[in-house]
Amino acid sequence: MLWFTLEIFHSIRKEPFAMLRKQMYHSLNELANPNGMIIFGGNNDISIPLCELKQAFALDNDIYNRSFSDLSITNAMEYYDTYIASLNPENILLHIGESDIDFFLSAPSEFDKKYVELVRHIRNKVRECRIIIVSLKNYDKDVDIAEMNKHLKYIADSEQCEYADISLKRVWNPAQTKDISSFIYSTGFVRPLNIKRPIYDLTKILFCFETCSI
Repeated sequence: MLWFTLEIFHSIRKEPFAMLRKQMYHSLNELANPNGMIIFGGNNDISIPLCELKQAFALDNDIYNRSFSDLSITNAMEYYDTYIASLNPENILLHIGESDIDFFLSAPSEFDKKYVELVRHIRNKVRECRIIIVSLKNYDKDVDIAEMNKHLKYIADSEQCEYADISLKRVWNPAQTKDISSFIYSTGFVRPLNIKRPIYDLTKILFCFETCSI
């Protein structure tokens, strides 16, 4: 009973912060430049130190973090329309699924359907948007997460998206990535950029900075 009460208490405390963040996104969108790159992720992505990473890796293009503590594949389309569509993104990193494990296990085909609907919805809004589906981290080799990542890879292939696999913990040296990141941003993300390595290194910078080896 005590555990249940504490869970309710914590959820109530989180709600004002979640609402404040959503209001902040609306305000920031008025200041943001269109046609940038969007990080569209869940709770663990809110704290990505975007300013520091852009400075460290000389990333001078427009990258905006629009991540949500309660993001799910069931509300992702609504959140996209409300907080992202107005930015007319040229590139979007989809990191969705960390809160959907139970839903995925109970109805994998429905999960896939909703994810495909999201991808097609984004393309209907911005025809030339480059969509990168990012795997879930699976450093402990959880079988359920591994299965979800297989589905994400299949969706990426079937919908002609790019797939960035960050499932395994790979220690990397950021100094070796700086030269590659300079190339990424010198292109300005202008289509067609069909080289998979640069986008993978960019994904490592944004989502796996905690595994770096200085």
